[in-house]
Amino acid sequence: MPMFAYQGVDGRGKKASGTVLAVNKYEAINELTGKGLILRSIQEKKAGLLQHEITIGRAVKLVHFVIFCRQFATLIRAGVQIVGALGILREQTESKRLKLAISDVEREVQSGHNLSVSMRKHPKIFPDLFVNMVESGEAGGNLDDVLDRMAAHYEKEHVIVQKVKSAMTYPIVVLIVAVIVVIFLMIKIVPTFTSMFEEQGAKLPLITRMVVGFSHGLVAYWPIILLILILAIGLSWVGTRGEKARIRMDKLKFSIPIFGPLLRKATVSRVCRTLSELMFSAVPVLQALDVTRKVVGNRYYGASLQEARSMLEQGKLLSEPFRKSGMYPVMAVHMITVGEETGQMDKMLARVADFLDAEVDKSVDQMKALIEPLMLLFVAGIVGVIVVAIMSPMFTLYENFLN
Repeated sequence: MPMFAYQGVDGRGKKASGTVLAVNKYEAINELTGKGLILRSIQEKKAGLLQHEITIGRAVKLVHFVIFCRQFATLIRAGVQIVGALGILREQTESKRLKLAISDVEREVQSGHNLSVSMRKHPKIFPDLFVNMVESGEAGGNLDDVLDRMAAHYEKEHVIVQKVKSAMTYPIVVLIVAVIVVIFLMIKIVPTFTSMFEEQGAKLPLITRMVVGFSHGLVAYWPIILLILILAIGLSWVGTRGEKARIRMDKLKFSIPIFGPLLRKATVSRVCRTLSELMFSAVPVLQALDVTRKVVGNRYYGASLQEARSMLEQGKLLSEPFRKSGMYPVMAVHMITVGEETGQMDKMLARVADFLDAEVDKSVDQMKALIEPLMLLFVAGIVGVIVVAIMSPMFTLYENFLN
């Protein structure tokens, strides 16, 4: 985002200078004059590395985007003009990035551009699915209904994403804690007892010799181990830069024990719900497949949608490539076939998505009930082995001392 350096005078007649982030110079001037500053000069600065905002993942939080959709729909339904609604939304949103994007869209709409055209200039803020739906709403005169559907769509997506994250977060956190505990024991605790055993000349059992050997290797060769880990991560990152490699990696995610089936259900649900929304708004099926491929978030399924598009261009039905790919549940393929026969594809896809969402809910609950005790047993087992390895020679020394 551009940064502008300014000089001017504040309301008390004192000199004021500094920098401000804004979409463009016009927005920067508006923001500064709104604060009561009289500007003398303002110019864009060339941003260095440290001046760029770093964004991890989505540019705008999903919850903020859902609120934006819902409020936008309410304002349009209440008879507020689009420009006025955008001005209200710009003031109400808590997201700085969304606020700047809305401000730019508002200015574009005031200049006579369509809402969808203006939003398409901010692809990191307004997804392809949303922009295409807005475009269909503008053409059909039902923009408020479209925005309501989009709010419901993203609310459901937010719920599913949070459930999947919650299912995966617990074991990952426990695993990280377990690794930290083991490293601490191996580096700080085990060497202390090893020195004591050597001084006493104790005969160490096999389990103790194994733990001591691992501890010695970790302490003596940790720079090499760290270097190997860094190289492995770097090579993995380089190896997944190509499109084919990324597709393979996305496919590999579904092979992860326990989590793979959960991720597959969530992905298929997203495909079906996105297609449902687009078809409901009369978006051509080929265009709907293109949009879904871009927003599905998985290149493996994106490639399958591209293949489905090619087969549709050859005159095939959508159910046929879905069935041949083997990537979609039999129930989903059957429902799509029924939708093709009855002309209610959007409703059938929505039902498939609802069913899969319910399956994800159920799977997450079952997973939590299963994983929590398993992870506790896992951590207890690792720590228990180390404790037994340390205590066994101590009992031997104690018995020798008594004898």
